[in-house]
This record gives sequence, C-alpha cells and structure tokens, in this order.
Amino acid sequence: MSIEPAAPRPSRLRKLGRDVISLVVFVSVALSARASLADHYVVPTGSMIPTVHEGDRVFVSKAAYGLRLPLSSTWLLRWHGPARGDVVVLESPTDGTVLLKRIVAREGDEISVQDGRLILNGTQVACTDHDETLDGKTHPLSLDNGGGPDFGPAKVPAGKVLVMGDNRGNSRDGRMFGFVDVSSILGRALAVYSRDGSLVWNEL
Repeated sequence: MSIEPAAPRPSRLRKLGRDVISLVVFVSVALSARASLADHYVVPTGSMIPTVHEGDRVFVSKAAYGLRLPLSSTWLLRWHGPARGDVVVLESPTDGTVLLKRIVAREGDEISVQDGRLILNGTQVACTDHDETLDGKTHPLSLDNGGGPDFGPAKVPAGKVLVMGDNRGNSRDGRMFGFVDVSSILGRALAVYSRDGSLVWNEL
C-alpha cells in the first residue's frame, strides 16, 4: 500500500505576496473612488459663513456633474453642467488652491454685483441681509461685513461660471479673479457632516 505525499503548503513568502497584492488592489480602488466619486474637504476660511463655517468638514460628490478618469481632469461621461446656487469645490485660477464657493452665474448669463447683491440677466435676485434666492432655492447670506467689491455687468463666457462666497464682504472670489473654467470644478459639496467635532448633516 502506497501513501501519496501530502500536497506542499504554500510558502509564507507566497502567502505574503498574495496579501500584498490584495492590499495594493484595495488601496488602488479606494484611491480611484476618492478621486472620481466622492471625497471630503476641510473648510479653511470663513468666506462661506453663515452657510459653512471655518473648520467645517463637507462631503463632496465628485460625480455630481459626470465621471472623470481617475486622477485626471478628463471627462469619461457628463451628466449635466453645474447649476446656479450649487456649492462647489474648485481650483483657484490664480494659485491652484482648493476653494469652496457658490455658483451665482453660468455661461450666457449677464451678471452684475452691487453692494453684495446680484443682478442676473437684468433682474434683481431676491435677497435680504440674511438670505438669497437663486432659481427658486433660498440659501443663507451674510452682509454683516458689507457687500464687498462690485462687479460687472459682464456676460459669462462659454465654459465658464462666476463663483462667490456667501460671506459677501469677506470673500475672495470671482469678483477678484474673474470667471472660472467649469473644468476646474472638482465636485459639488452636498452637506456639512462635521462641525466643532460633532457629527451633523447640514445639506448645502
């Protein structure tokens, strides 16, 4: 009677190799998802007060307007363009830093700003010292520090948007650096999920 030799067990080195490969795949998928689908952002300034406070953490949908090739600005699919009133994360056209601002005008719009208040396509946007209504949606606004610099009237070029902070008197925004490319928008901020160390869900 012959006894078949036991099948050799995988070596520790081979098992370690498989574990490393699995870890690399997992990290790659996670990074791709973060680059293309969703991310979070810590707000560095008070330019969006009272909507978003300095130090808030916001949840950002990077697939809100389409799907990009991971780690690039190349679009694979586009759903639709950004809308007036959207709070977006974008790259500054002056130094590449990441900004959080609100879109107040899209391509083809004629826009002017007087004392922090918007005149859009010849019509004064409904506004008080504490809120503003764009395309039927009301959001908080602060004129406590004044309205900041005036702007326009000017027509938004194709492929561009005008962005501003809700803290009109304390925001470095499109009134200073001009219109920005839609392609520079990294994603739409959907909600504040952390404030002062506490979990919240304040939709934007």
